[in-house]
Amino acid sequence: MTNQTAIKTTANASSAAGERNKKILHGFIYAGLGLWALIVLFPFYWMLITSIKSYGSYNAERIPQLFPTSPTLENYADAFTAVPLADYFLNTLIFTVLTTVLMLFIIVPAAFAFSRLEFRGKNALFTLFLSLMMIPNELVIITNFVTITNLDLRNSFAGLILPSAASVFYIYLLKENFAQIPDELYYAAKVDGTSDLKYLLRIMLPICRPTVVTVTILKVIECWNSYVWPRLITDEEAYFLVSNGIQEIRENGFGRENIPAMMAAVVVISVPLIVLFLIFRRKIMEGVARGGTKG
Repeated sequence: MTNQTAIKTTANASSAAGERNKKILHGFIYAGLGLWALIVLFPFYWMLITSIKSYGSYNAERIPQLFPTSPTLENYADAFTAVPLADYFLNTLIFTVLTTVLMLFIIVPAAFAFSRLEFRGKNALFTLFLSLMMIPNELVIITNFVTITNLDLRNSFAGLILPSAASVFYIYLLKENFAQIPDELYYAAKVDGTSDLKYLLRIMLPICRPTVVTVTILKVIECWNSYVWPRLITDEEAYFLVSNGIQEIRENGFGRENIPAMMAAVVVISVPLIVLFLIFRRKIMEGVARGGTKG
């Protein structure tokens, strides 16, 4: 009995020590994650508090203040009156929706063909597609600019949309997800007389919905944040996007020193993306995880 009691006491002590060490380890992990979260979120906090500082108080600060003493919303009103920011929002919405829809019509059949259909040179063609990801974006922009200019599509939505209508990375991500669906399901559908298009629309897309949603959201974010290409291909205000509106405020609206007004415009532009991510964050994480998992 004495030996059994000693063994139980030792086991309990070891278990308690293990739980204590586990809690300490978790404490360090959560502390590190909390510190990293503060580092990541601080620029957003600084953007927000700067947007509610008046022009005079901001320029009077010799040492940046973490808390505004006299907050104001005047910068937000000025962001919409100094430049046609509402029109830029509409242009960006049109550009984002049309580009995303066109991209889905291109990448979904392409991913289906690479993952399910058999045709001569499929592996070589897919390897060629993947090799395109190695080309620097600067070279692609130059080529696209020359092509769009030769087609006389500058200062048009077609010129904005066409170079962004396809993505090798999204084809690859969706193809890997499609490949996880068992081949037996495809063969059974073919025996039942189901066409490839019906199989894609009624079986593959519903199964891979998280990845499709992920690709859609990522493309929306990419289009909404697009700056270099719209700035390069458009010089007419009628086709400016919200990202161009920030620079417009900086150069033409208030002058180069009115940082609070610029920050107000950035906050307004960022809100739709933040809301979109918060709504679909689980779908995005699920889709990325499924797209990168084999078997």
